[in-house]
Amino acid sequence: MSAQELMVYEIFKTKLGEAEASTILEYIEEKAEKKISEKKDVFLTKEDKVDMIKWMFIFWLGAVGTLSGIMFTMLNAYLKK
Repeated sequence: MSAQELMVYEIFKTKLGEAEASTILEYIEEKAEKKISEKKDVFLTKEDKVDMIKWMFIFWLGAVGTLSGIMFTMLNAYLKK
């Protein structure tokens, strides 16, 4: 327990009793851990960012290749006229 947790525990202990204070602190800790685990699922990890960059690169490479092919065929058709 941190110093702040001990202070809160002592306040609750004097007002409610030892068992109740312990129960309240356990409840608060469980709620905090649950909130943190819920938020952790939302954040991107480094692997997610690397995958996103990889797929963006592949997309843009494919788009540039496709547009280059279209431009090349149009240029060839124009020059043959």
